Amino acid sequence: PLAPGEAIAAQSGAFERDPQESSTTDEELSRAGSPGGRGGGGSTTPDYGEKRLPQALIIGVKKGGTRALLEAIRAHPDVRAVGTEPHFFDRNYEKGLEWYRNVMPKTLEGQITMEKTPSYFVTNEAPRRIHAMAKDTKLIVVVRNPVTRAISDYTQTLSKKPEIPTFEVLAFKNRTLGLIDASWSAIRIGIYALHLENWLQYFPLSQILFVSGERLITDPAGEMAKVQDFLGLKRIVTEKHFYFNKTKGFPCLKKPEDSSAPRCLGKSKGRTHPKIDPDVIHRLRKFYKPFNVMFYQMTGQDFQWEQEESDK
Repeated sequence: PLAPGEAIAAQSGAFERDPQESSTTDEELSRAGSPGGRGGGGSTTPDYGEKRLPQALIIGVKKGGTRALLEAIRAHPDVRAVGTEPHFFDRNYEKGLEWYRNVMPKTLEGQITMEKTPSYFVTNEAPRRIHAMAKDTKLIVVVRNPVTRAISDYTQTLSKKPEIPTFEVLAFKNRTLGLIDASWSAIRIGIYALHLENWLQYFPLSQILFVSGERLITDPAGEMAKVQDFLGLKRIVTEKHFYFNKTKGFPCLKKPEDSSAPRCLGKSKGRTHPKIDPDVIHRLRKFYKPFNVMFYQMTGQDFQWEQEESDK
């Protein structure tokens, strides 16, 4: 068996590119960029200000908690963000920076423009392209235990394509030998160390914030404090912005300033996962462990995913 570093080198060339599932249409993007569109944060969408290229991006990961983070940070008056995913640095790059700027909401002096597209983290060209736009761009990555992330990813696909094979079938190249199929995107996305290596060629670690998808659920205010500090913002989004929804099983955002209904993530979030064979989960944990350890070393943060599993 290869050492983790050799495994990364061996596997990085071998992964098949699996088209990321589409989530935003051009029509939605043009609506997002219009004055009354869904672009923007805070409580109002002003028609003044100017459109700027984003200074901060939520670049990943899919099924990690990026939508929850975006909704929470949009409650900050100094943040304006696009509600839809522009997919500029992976799918729409040839449209040019002017197109990208036009998709952004208008901001006033001192406000931060943001967007989130979780597939950027696993797109080879994205770091170079973002660096070419602005080398001081701040990057946020929401990470989650890669085993639960893979199951969540599969669950989302299953809801759209009920005819797909079982998780167990897709997860293995050879079930008898226990060989995990790392070219399946649901598995590949969770090899965070592999993808991060690509980003560190262009950006220093100090420009990347890693947010725990698990703590975003158990302690949303604590994680949001880190995000606001990282973005150089006053800590305005705090405990009073959240309440725990027992039905959904995760926190929802409320607007403390007014009496409008609290905002919970849509029905596509918090789906019930299918039952997965415990042996498959055990094999996946073993597969991810060396990559997780390497990721902890690269980031200087221990996300305690192994700890979490031994508690179960």
